[in-house]
Amino acid sequence: MTQEFTAQMSTGARGWRLYVVLLNTFEIWPEHDFGRAAPVPTFTERAAALTALGYELVPGAEWEWCETPDIPEDLSSPVCLIATVRVRSRAGVDA
Repeated sequence: MTQEFTAQMSTGARGWRLYVVLLNTFEIWPEHDFGRAAPVPTFTERAAALTALGYELVPGAEWEWCETPDIPEDLSSPVCLIATVRVRSRAGVDA
């Protein structure tokens, strides 16, 4: 059975960044920097970034979005958007 992981995409000072969370390993988490803060990367751009990292969406997986204040105790601070999706290693590709 192919191992599944969580991919996350978030905004920060550098803009949008996508990474694959590899828990319980010593591996460096693969990541892709989109190099911009706006607009939000499209579904096609996100899929291409995952492909370049050696991953693909798990069949039927959908991106889920949440928001959190940049400063948790200050609800008036700018919002950080975080997207997550289930992914798996692409067949025949070592990530």
